[in-house]
Amino acid sequence: MTAPKILLLPGWQDSDPPHWQSRWEAVHGDHRVEQHDWMRPLRGDWSARLEEEILAAPGQVALVAHSLGCILVAAWAAHSRNTHKVAAALLVAPGDLEREDLRELIPGWAPVVRQPLPFRALMIAANDDPYCAAERSRAMAGDWGARYIDAGRGGHLNGESGLGDWPHGRQLLNDLLKEE
Repeated sequence: MTAPKILLLPGWQDSDPPHWQSRWEAVHGDHRVEQHDWMRPLRGDWSARLEEEILAAPGQVALVAHSLGCILVAAWAAHSRNTHKVAAALLVAPGDLEREDLRELIPGWAPVVRQPLPFRALMIAANDDPYCAAERSRAMAGDWGARYIDAGRGGHLNGESGLGDWPHGRQLLNDLLKEE
């Protein structure tokens, strides 16, 4: 059986070079889903791009989402007829787009879709994330049917968190893909 293609789903403003997603793209050859507009994300446009990339993949895919990318996975899965192509999703540090300050910065994403995901999912979030309180990320994981791992103190688990190539995250993804 062929390993699933890894699709990286960055959040708002994309993932900068020190971000673990950019490192995974460079080190492991994972594929970043390029959005048309990283600064003004439109849920419909981002979902359409994800759908295109999934349909273009020859086999199954694994979604590796960060921040707004996590919210995208939930929104896409609620409407797509191609969720069977997803082997699993690693959801890292979702943003709370229902929070007033974030809803104003990134309009059109609230309310967050809270339906169970039709594929295996694992969420990792820090308990000091400035963009999503720990209880909110836990609630999203529960609603989505994702296992939850508390990453402790790590902020938004992005380039500023100093994760580098984030081997622990890669191991969690590999373990998730081995599950039945």
